[in-house]
Parts: sequence; C-alpha cells; structure tokens
Amino acid sequence: MLTVILHTMRRFRGQIIGWGIGLALYAAFLSSFYDTIAKQSEQFEKLLQNYPQEIFAFFGGTTNLVTPEGYLTLEFFSYMPIIIGIFAVLAGSGLLASDEENGTMDLVLAHPISRSGLFLGRLLALLVATMAILAVNWLGFLVAMNWSSLDIGLVEMARPFLSLFAILMLFGSLALFLSMVLPSRRSAAMISGVLMVASFFITSLARLDKSLEDIARLSPMNYYQSGEAIKVLNNDWFLGLLAAAGVFVLASWWLFQRRDIRVGGEGGWRLPSFTSRLRFGPFPKTRAT
Repeated sequence: MLTVILHTMRRFRGQIIGWGIGLALYAAFLSSFYDTIAKQSEQFEKLLQNYPQEIFAFFGGTTNLVTPEGYLTLEFFSYMPIIIGIFAVLAGSGLLASDEENGTMDLVLAHPISRSGLFLGRLLALLVATMAILAVNWLGFLVAMNWSSLDIGLVEMARPFLSLFAILMLFGSLALFLSMVLPSRRSAAMISGVLMVASFFITSLARLDKSLEDIARLSPMNYYQSGEAIKVLNNDWFLGLLAAAGVFVLASWWLFQRRDIRVGGEGGWRLPSFTSRLRFGPFPKTRAT
C-alpha cells in the first residue's frame, strides 16, 4: 500500500506545488497589505459603512476589517472552500474513476494488491496532498507575518485551516462517492461542484434572509468557520464535517468492492433490466421440469 501512496503522491505533485505556492504567495501579499488597513482603520470603517450588507454576506458575514480574524475572513478564508474546493472535487472524482476511463485500472488490479489496499492508499494520498497544500498556505502566512503587524500565533493560525480541511474532505469524498455511482468522472465532478457552490450561496443568502435559516442548516458550508476559527475552533462542527466525509468514504469503499471495473471510456447508467422490461415487456416465466 505504501507503493500506492507514493505513486499517487507523485501524481499530485504538480497540484501541491501549484496550489500551495500560488496561494502562499497570495497569503504573503494579504499579510503585508494588512498594515495599510491597520494604519487607516478609521477611514476603512467609514468606507465599509457605505457598502451594502449583501456584499459582506457572501464573504463570511463580517464587517470588521480591522481585526485579524475579520480581515482574513473577508479577504481569504471566506472563499477558499470554493477555490481549493476545485482541487478537492477534481481529485476526489478522479481518484479511481480516471484510471477506469484511461483503461489502466484492470492493469493496476492485476498486481498483487487488494481493492481495499488500492482504495485506502489512494485515499490517504488525497488526504496528504490536501494537508500539504493547506500546510504551505499556513507557512506562507507565518513567514509573511514576520514583516507585518498581523500578529497571530502558530496554533491560532492553524485553526481556520483545520475547518477548511474538514469542508474540503467532505466535498472531496462526495465527489469520490458520486464517481462510483455516476457513469463518468466528469459528471461526478460537475455535480459535486454544483452542490459545493449551491451550499456556499445558500449559507450566504441565509445571512440576509432569515427564512432560509432552516435550509441553511442542511448546508455543509453553514458549519465552516472561516477566519472566525482563529479565536476558537468549534469542535462539534469540525468533527461533524469529518464524520459526514467518513460516511461518503465508507459508501465509496463498499461500492468499489462490488464494482464491475470498466476497461476504458465512460460508463452508462446501468439500467439494463429496466430498459429491457420497457422494450420487451415482463420476462417470461420458466416452466418447471
């Protein structure tokens, strides 16, 4: 299984470097720009008072740009589930289905490794790759804060990344599950992405319209803390998101164990008996001999 993990990590190498370093540089820019906000805090507060509340609803619901947690919520963490969520959804949907569509899954399973070993190895590689991207972002903030007045401790800075990790794992595991159910990786990634964006909008709109609060409770994004986790991490929300991700992982593993592996291309909806009944009518009964 270690070989599977290392091989999959090599496949994720480009994504780790690209997403990690790119967002770390952005984090460094935000840290340096905070000094400008802090020096002109009164002017920025007056300016923000003139902004419509609808704008802030889509960026974590905070209007306090002067505090570290408010600034990072508005400028970074509020939309990171969508940004890095692109990686999580694409990686999760293609974790196993991409090899089927490429025609290499049957060759992989011809080696002396069980389906469970392959599944677990790929899954652990996805977890490590996601943590690596977030760790590089975390280090980007810590390094940049040495030249900034943005003063946040090591542990405090890690808390919002833990909340971000949980929500990414939820949608990544959802994409993995859908890749076991739907005909193709493309359809699994598309539906997972739509659900992720819909969850973001429902949670944001619920901050404006109280009648949507009941619906928002069913939205995973409602339990993502964003930059507010700097002050304190809600362990119930964090563990709840991971538990939901675990359910999708277990369902995906169960389906993969019983899956008829494709030898290439995209699959179908697998409704042969239903379509046969529609075309030819009920199956004839066999006579006893």
